[in-house]
Amino acid sequence: MTAVWWAAPLPPEVAPGLVALLDGHERDRLDRFRRAADRARYLAAHALVRLVLADAVGTAAAALVFDRTCRCGAQHGKPVLPGGPGFSLTHAGDLVGVAVHPGGDVGLDVEQARELTDLPAMSAHVCSPRETAPDAQAFFTLWTRKEALLKAVGTGLATPMSAITLGPSGVLDWTGEDAPRDPLWLADLCPASGYHAAVAGTGERPAIVEERGDALLAGQAR
Repeated sequence: MTAVWWAAPLPPEVAPGLVALLDGHERDRLDRFRRAADRARYLAAHALVRLVLADAVGTAAAALVFDRTCRCGAQHGKPVLPGGPGFSLTHAGDLVGVAVHPGGDVGLDVEQARELTDLPAMSAHVCSPRETAPDAQAFFTLWTRKEALLKAVGTGLATPMSAITLGPSGVLDWTGEDAPRDPLWLADLCPASGYHAAVAGTGERPAIVEERGDALLAGQAR
């Protein structure tokens, strides 16, 4: 089963207990954000993933040690919990999300619906040659699906979204040297009104549950 947790951002100044859960790398990243909204989203997402993973592996949230080894060898890549389940973080607007998938790699993305003044250009960036340019609402669905897939396979936006062709049942085609060979699954989510979200992973599609994580964060905030 894949669990997806949603929560509201929390400013560090009102949640010192959550700041205490973070490691040195995370606290350094938190301190470098200039905008209060970015700090609140970062803190809530990274504290929430620690709390959820701690429960999954039976250890203290602050004791979790992540491997962030990038392809270049530096510690700034996608975080992985050695020996633990796959997980993915995302945030947009007043929402942060965490997906945890014991069966392997997972990717989660959320976007807040908004007006797009450059929809044709954005569609050209997202759509493959076989896909029809979407309207504004369909655009966000397409974006979150492809972003979730890219997070799941670990390439992120280093791989162009236009390399992926989607159909009603999932991925129809994926071109390029880094195209994954493993089966992929994909599902749309409903986190809140005005938001689009999707979760994806490798292997067979699991059962997916969505939960609210605000109470978990509130219980550790002070």
